[in-house]
Amino acid sequence: MSQFARSPITAVLGPTNTGKTHLAVERMCGHASGMIGFPLRLLAREVYDRVVAIKGAERVALITGEEKILPPNAKWFLCTAESMPLDREFAFVGLDEAQLGADPERGHVFTDRLLRARGFAETMILGSDSLKPMLRALVPEAEIIGRPRFSTLSYAGAKKLSRLPRRSAIVAFSAEEVYAVAEALRRLRGGAAVVMGALSPRTRNAQVAMFQAGEVDYLVATDAIGMGLNMDVAHVAFAGLTKFDGRRQRRLTVAEMAQIAGRAGRHQRDGTFGALHEEGPGAFTADEILNIEAHRVRPLEKLYWREGEPDFASVDDLIASLEARPEHEVLRAAPQAVDLAVLKRLADEQWVRDRVRSPGQVARLWAACGVPDFRKLGVDPHARFVGRLFGHLSERQGHVPHQWFADEIQRLDNVGGDVETLAGRIAAARSWAYIAHRADWLEDPFHWAERTRVIEEKLSDALHASLTQRFVDKRTTVLLRQIGADASNLPVTIGPEGEVSVEEHVLGSLEGFRFKVDPDARAADKRMLLAAAEKRLAGELRKRGSALAEAEDAALSFVTGRVIWAGVPVAEVSAGPNLARPKLVLDRALGVLDPPSRIAVKTRLDTWFATRIEKHLAVLARLDAVTHDANAGAPLRALAGALLDAGGLLPRRAAARLVDALDPDARKALRKLGVTIGTLDLFAPALLKPLAARWRRELMGLADAPGEGATVLPRSAPGADLAYGFRPLGAQAVRMDLVERIARAAHEARQGRKPFAPDPALATSMGLKPETLARLMAQLGFRTARAPRDSGSGQPQRWIWQGLTPAPAPKPPPADNAFAALGVLRHG
Repeated sequence: MSQFARSPITAVLGPTNTGKTHLAVERMCGHASGMIGFPLRLLAREVYDRVVAIKGAERVALITGEEKILPPNAKWFLCTAESMPLDREFAFVGLDEAQLGADPERGHVFTDRLLRARGFAETMILGSDSLKPMLRALVPEAEIIGRPRFSTLSYAGAKKLSRLPRRSAIVAFSAEEVYAVAEALRRLRGGAAVVMGALSPRTRNAQVAMFQAGEVDYLVATDAIGMGLNMDVAHVAFAGLTKFDGRRQRRLTVAEMAQIAGRAGRHQRDGTFGALHEEGPGAFTADEILNIEAHRVRPLEKLYWREGEPDFASVDDLIASLEARPEHEVLRAAPQAVDLAVLKRLADEQWVRDRVRSPGQVARLWAACGVPDFRKLGVDPHARFVGRLFGHLSERQGHVPHQWFADEIQRLDNVGGDVETLAGRIAAARSWAYIAHRADWLEDPFHWAERTRVIEEKLSDALHASLTQRFVDKRTTVLLRQIGADASNLPVTIGPEGEVSVEEHVLGSLEGFRFKVDPDARAADKRMLLAAAEKRLAGELRKRGSALAEAEDAALSFVTGRVIWAGVPVAEVSAGPNLARPKLVLDRALGVLDPPSRIAVKTRLDTWFATRIEKHLAVLARLDAVTHDANAGAPLRALAGALLDAGGLLPRRAAARLVDALDPDARKALRKLGVTIGTLDLFAPALLKPLAARWRRELMGLADAPGEGATVLPRSAPGADLAYGFRPLGAQAVRMDLVERIARAAHEARQGRKPFAPDPALATSMGLKPETLARLMAQLGFRTARAPRDSGSGQPQRWIWQGLTPAPAPKPPPADNAFAALGVLRHG
């Protein structure tokens, strides 16, 4: 027991929201010096900030396992229970949440502080009413003061996540469950802040600040929320009522339920609690509800104890003292903690025993075993880590090697990864921060303490950002707050690039008449965003519909089978009676327009499209008219229909019988329509012009267009085919009108059946290879009389050709009689 055991001891007991911690801080600040031990680093940090505001940073210390702020003139210390410097003297000493002495894992620490931590002027013990019998048994001199709750706590029943009121905290008992609940709240309510004991103070404060500022209306937390963290919570909902206590899965005690539920309500504001389940193990029983509302908790019957001043004479003496049984009847030996398990593992190593031959080295070994397993690796992996650490601490000057420490923390200096990855790095960083704050373990502890602090802050900021990105959709939060029952009240704005936003939160973009949800939105959010935006965009859509119905010709274009306006498709071509009379179908996005607007748009687009067809594909329109003209004669109507189906370009061989059936008047009429009856092909020269050719391809759905203005193509080039107006000839394809020019030139050069050599200049100027010309001449009905010989002059040599029939009359025949003139044998 402390030498100050006779100083006044006050025990302030009661439920949550009674101002116990506030009272202790006030009492401490009224003394010349003081110290309070807390159950959580987060809580110690919160109260530290409060005391700094009162006393100034230069006079206030913060001591936790991983963080130490110790000004030279510090008088007031805020610590975790494990880190309380009991060798110092303070006028005031306080211990918060002392009922945790009943916790199997950490209880022995709180029991030790309850028994040994004393201020020479005043000692204050804070805790639950359940602690009262333990105080009477162990600290009978303590004056026990009860503190009533400031506000009423009542049961509000079970509610689903989707029906929880705003300013609710949902408590879960594992990281996985916390993440699952937060994910669901993001989907249903725009997101939630996340608070867990494993978070660094910086991350926790950022998350709580987000909740306190109203950026989110929900908080998901572990049971750490029950340890005095001050937040403006109106309702506490339990995601479950069981937890794993390190050894087994068990139901929460009423005291634990009350501790957590009591976070609802603040000061004079009443609070409520409930569950997410109406039945089953996740539901409250009637007795539990009555006891929580009445703040009745079962008195504690025992506290866990372990020797707080162990024997360092030898390793065996140390283990024996730590496993000693308590003498007092209300104390129970603490279950084996991780530090003792690690000590036993290392005690089995001969090299360890060889190095701990003095009490000082035994104490150093025990201090190394006290490094917390922040990463939750388990005893064996953690024992290996501690063994390596002690190996360095027990050799040469007893310092951790600079390079090892530097390499390990450098590996952690990485802000990439998801929530779990970042949380894992922070846990690892906490281990190194703990080591850095041991003054005699490093050659330059202040440097490395600062380095680990910077890394933890970077990781904490990244974790906060990652938590926010994963579990908070501020856009959805704004929508849910403002939509209510009427989405038309949303203050939707449309930017110059079509971006649609609500209070600067982008919902998506309006591309033409189609609203596209922001790609960052999750699939579960898209339906709500679509509904919210489209209800508010009706006016803008009507405005755009009117603009389209009145659009100038220059504002419309025809690309890949679709009519384009303002960069977006508004209609597409579908099959009509024939190529000259295609149908336009409005894009589905225009379905958002009212019927009169759609009719106006359809009329405008039909008119524009008909004029474009008339302008660029007049030949097809004329062919269509002939197919309905009874005076044109059956052969001409049949040929016009065949040409129309082929898009105005047709191999003559395919229509030979129809061409033969034409009388001279019909042939003349066909030429007037703009169609040339060529030697090898029937074609409309106007359709081979670049703009007309593009429109023809678009209507026919032909892809892989040849280059604009091309006359001769490699056979492998896009569009080197009859459907595009190019006749394949060996390794090349030649445009139909140029094939006809060569055919006429050959006719003019021939002299009956005598061999002749046409001037190759024409073919050469077109880019035809000799092999291509030879194949073309063969298709035109000529045969080779003599192949050219190489004279060595470098000049192009002429092929010698011979016609298969006698020469015609001197007057050149019309183009459609070239087959007979050239002696080509007809088929069919």
